Amino acid sequence: MFLTITTTGNADRPATDLGFLLHKHPDRAQRFSTAHGTAHVLYPEANAERCTAALLLEVDPIALVRRSRGRGRGGAPDSALGQYVNDRPYAASSLLAVALRSVFATAMRGQCEARPELAAQALPLRVEVPVLPARGGAELVRKLFQPLGWTVLAEPVPLDETFPEWGDSRYVRLVLEGERTLAQALRHLYVLLPVLDDAKHYWVAPDEVDKLLRAGEGWLEDHPEQRLIVGRYLSRRWALTRRAMERLELERLAESDDVAAEEIDNAVDEEADTEERPVPLAVQRREAILTLLRAEKAARVLDLGCGQGQLVGALLKEVQFTEVVGVDVSMRALHEARRRLRLDRMSERQSERVRLVQGSLAYTDSRLKGYDAAVLSEVVEHVDPARLPALEYAVFGAARPRTVVVTTPNVEYNVRWESLPAGHVRHADHRFEWTREEFRQWAREVAARHGYEVSFAPVGPDDPEVGPPTQLARFRRAGEGGEGGARHSAGERNGSAEHNGSAERDGKSKSERNSGSSDRSGSVRGKEVAA
Repeated sequence: MFLTITTTGNADRPATDLGFLLHKHPDRAQRFSTAHGTAHVLYPEANAERCTAALLLEVDPIALVRRSRGRGRGGAPDSALGQYVNDRPYAASSLLAVALRSVFATAMRGQCEARPELAAQALPLRVEVPVLPARGGAELVRKLFQPLGWTVLAEPVPLDETFPEWGDSRYVRLVLEGERTLAQALRHLYVLLPVLDDAKHYWVAPDEVDKLLRAGEGWLEDHPEQRLIVGRYLSRRWALTRRAMERLELERLAESDDVAAEEIDNAVDEEADTEERPVPLAVQRREAILTLLRAEKAARVLDLGCGQGQLVGALLKEVQFTEVVGVDVSMRALHEARRRLRLDRMSERQSERVRLVQGSLAYTDSRLKGYDAAVLSEVVEHVDPARLPALEYAVFGAARPRTVVVTTPNVEYNVRWESLPAGHVRHADHRFEWTREEFRQWAREVAARHGYEVSFAPVGPDDPEVGPPTQLARFRRAGEGGEGGARHSAGERNGSAEHNGSAERDGKSKSERNSGSSDRSGSVRGKEVAA
């Protein structure tokens, strides 16, 4: 995917000021890692009269399939090849929009510390996107961009220049010209690129409403195609669309009356409003695991399939856990965990408590022996069923920690997710999802084979008809009950223990999904990321 932004200038106001606004020096080519590939920023031309900044996004097709919101195992058989053979690496879409936000975040906010006066100045800009999907054709492209003050060239791309009789494709070459601030131009592109593609490559969660309204501030509330923009941007999730439209109408009314939106929307006394926001399911899951590990008096803990290190970070905040080891097959996930945990900035004493290790759970590993507890949080469903016995032996037969905690989705609860199509799993990388009975049968058989006792507990609201969104099993080596064991009643063993809290109905966030999509059943092992 490719996009260029060009401006012109003179000796008094050189065009190379574009480099200050983008926070990218014209004399250097730079590269940035994104969730789905590598973004490159370079300047094909840079002088006082004319300066062009180019954003090139190289998409990793394998990462794209694993992290997309695709059909998973519930998809139609003829869609399997379509996951790999498509226009995603070439045509501008939400992938490019996310790269814009990631690489030019400061510019999009309209900030320029080196030259603050530049951010508010309208510049003569030319934006070109060589290949842009346009579901609605060139006419829709003009309807979206012209009301924003752009001169629009939307030139249809023929299906095949050799056979003109085949007609035009659904793609256009887009050129925008006009005087806008750079921040305005970036926000227009960020919202409207995925709208024209009419697709999002990631799960649309409730926080997408806030992203849309932030990027659309100052132009979306009065746009004649507002409803189409909002509906497509939010992937036609009608509950979110309705919420966004209500907030946009409130902003419009406030602007008409020249008052703050809070003054109009004052029917609720904020001080008297004691309703609590629902706690995200990922947070409830981590808290359930931490509560159990505290009760087990565990000090040395393994996080098997640690992803980007959210649980590792939570464990490090508590002094009880004197050694925490995160294990994942994905080096990319481990590097991201290292960055999130800021291992390079930790004190020596703190860094001695944590290690990040590359390894596969499909193989026995002597480094994993001798620990008090191991956690497999949302991991087993990413493993092919044929490889589960290998994971089982590596953890329960070879490593043999005193306590093992396993969490996995409850497929019966999927009917409660309003955004999940019937018959689909929660994430494209899930090899399966178990019912409550299937999970308990697997857990009991594992416990019997390896000398463990097992008990069960729900995580999230325990629906009387379909159960909780997440199911948890706690394995303890037989005969090693101790103080922690006394806290788990026989009622828990029948699955009646409860963890308080409510699930976020729209499932995992974008970042949780990305961390869960690593192939945790791979064959790479043996490297350690130094703390």
